[in-house]
Amino acid sequence: MSLYVGRETPKLWKRISAEITTEVNLLAENWKYILGGLICQYIHGLAARGVHYIHRPGPVLQDTGFFLLPELGQERAYVSESVFSFVFLSFILWTFHPFIFKTKKIYTVLIWCRVLAFLVACQFLRILTFYSTQLPGPNYHCREGSRFATLPRPDNPLEFLLIMPRGVLYGCGDLIFSSHMIFSLVFVRTYQKYGTKRFIKQCAWIIVVIQSLLIIASRKHYTVDVVVAWYTVNLVIFFVDRKLPEMPDRGIGATILPLSKDVRMKEENIKLVNGNSGDPVDWRLRNQANGKVNEDSSVVHADVLEGV
Repeated sequence: MSLYVGRETPKLWKRISAEITTEVNLLAENWKYILGGLICQYIHGLAARGVHYIHRPGPVLQDTGFFLLPELGQERAYVSESVFSFVFLSFILWTFHPFIFKTKKIYTVLIWCRVLAFLVACQFLRILTFYSTQLPGPNYHCREGSRFATLPRPDNPLEFLLIMPRGVLYGCGDLIFSSHMIFSLVFVRTYQKYGTKRFIKQCAWIIVVIQSLLIIASRKHYTVDVVVAWYTVNLVIFFVDRKLPEMPDRGIGATILPLSKDVRMKEENIKLVNGNSGDPVDWRLRNQANGKVNEDSSVVHADVLEGV
């Protein structure tokens, strides 16, 4: 066991180093898109904070989801947040899996460029929607009598520009449509296209459906907020994805993504980053040894016939 670990550690480090080199070069070419997407996330946060200032509490509107689903109560409001946190963190970890695993289909920088493009388009529509009409928030802290239902006017611009985590959790007024559903649907749709495990894809969709019901049962959104998110986010992703360039293939026989016009990766990096040795003989031997290609994955292992 110790001999095996000793042999695998240098290979893992080489794989991580090669992936870091590739991603750094991709980041150098695409940093404007990443930065622009992050700035838009901040602008979306400011817009949500701004609508909280003009939110006015009132009677909770009649809602079919509230009638059909039992109310979880304020003490169990963490349930829906826990499900969302699981989806959020799981997706982030998956986008960084090429640094560790031999099987890989995506480039981390490029996948985040696409994800941020989807998020920005959806959040732009969301800002237009919740500023058009402010509904009385159904959440417990947004109802009449709560000190969080409205925000006092800021004393200085810095107070408005500084977004605190507490303000994110206790926001009111930014209802149509659900931001939680935007993130969850973007993440699941992205994994649906670029993920390799069919079982995880099926589970992801089930989890998103459960999260939709939990959001309504927790009275964090009206049913219309969730329903509008389902068709709006999917339509936005469908049309935006058609306009974006397709992701480079990292599968069998694929060449490495060119990092610049004048720079080529070394042969060792090609083997480690692309997940193949580039030798046709190795592929023949590998196919004979395995017998078949895993149907859940369109990618291959990097180290061919290790230890032979």
